Amino acid sequence: MQVWAIANQKGGVGKTTTVVTLAGLLAQQDARVLVVDLDPHASLTDYFGHDPERLEQSVYNLFQTQPPPVEQLLLATTEPGITLLPASSSMATLERQTAGFTGLGLVVHKAMQSLDDQFDYVLLDSPPVLGITMVNALAACELLLIPVQTEFLAIKGLLRMANTLSLLLASRRQPLHTLVVPTMYDRRTKPSVQSLRTIRAEFGERVANSVIPIDTQFRNASATGQVPSRYNHLARGVQAYDLLLTQLLRQRHQIPLWEVIP
Repeated sequence: MQVWAIANQKGGVGKTTTVVTLAGLLAQQDARVLVVDLDPHASLTDYFGHDPERLEQSVYNLFQTQPPPVEQLLLATTEPGITLLPASSSMATLERQTAGFTGLGLVVHKAMQSLDDQFDYVLLDSPPVLGITMVNALAACELLLIPVQTEFLAIKGLLRMANTLSLLLASRRQPLHTLVVPTMYDRRTKPSVQSLRTIRAEFGERVANSVIPIDTQFRNASATGQVPSRYNHLARGVQAYDLLLTQLLRQRHQIPLWEVIP
């Protein structure tokens, strides 16, 4: 089982879109995929038709003193091959309720280990803030994807994320395969083109081969609750994610390592 985290400290850069699109493409290849919603906003949970306000159990329960078996928290989706570990509204209180507790950085890692023979891929949708769930995502994954919108302010957020990642990996004590994924690219606009150049100049080989364009088909797919590849497999955004997935599957071990600060 491979565990991939999708994270960035800036919101609105396409994290959930990246999760659902890659999950759909993997499932179409007959992979068993688990998507995990670690974000209190619960966009991923909403996407698959579950109301986070009504859920009695969610990933939040894994952080309790006596957590239930993770299998009890899994929910089916209408997408063949995709299972959801949802977020609930209780996630918003997690940071406050766990303040002062120690040893919570590996909660998700241990839960995923118990599911090793049930899934081929796990995709972790992280919140846009540095906190216990992002720390858990980075501790649990073997591959990190950092979506970044091709605009100036998003690049500033990416640089902050880079600094945070370097610091957090010191406690992980091993490097992590990391790929920056440019998103919401509009080649018709000068700021978007310039931003992509800046991202590539700053991060070089750490930038994905594929650039994800602005595509209204993502929004349309979300409105129907379908993964984008099933809603319209010919959409240019889906095709771009398909190229990204090809890189992840065929060249995963060639993806650069984010080194640990000594």
